Amino acid sequence: MSTTLSVRLPEELAQWVEENARVTGRSQGSLVKEALERVRQADASMPFLSLAGSIEGPKNLSQRKGFSRS
Repeated sequence: MSTTLSVRLPEELAQWVEENARVTGRSQGSLVKEALERVRQADASMPFLSLAGSIEGPKNLSQRKGFSRS
């Protein structure tokens, strides 16, 4: 079973998808599905990224003082 999904794209991105579909001879849908699958695979290989931004603290918490590379 498949699901249809409508997405509004900025003009620049829509033109990029359209151009790549024309050049490669593939459908716009197949290009979008492939890109989404790549993102899904990347998320699966880096599960720690789901924790990004989940810790409360000062805004400069990630700045290491005394360790700058000049």
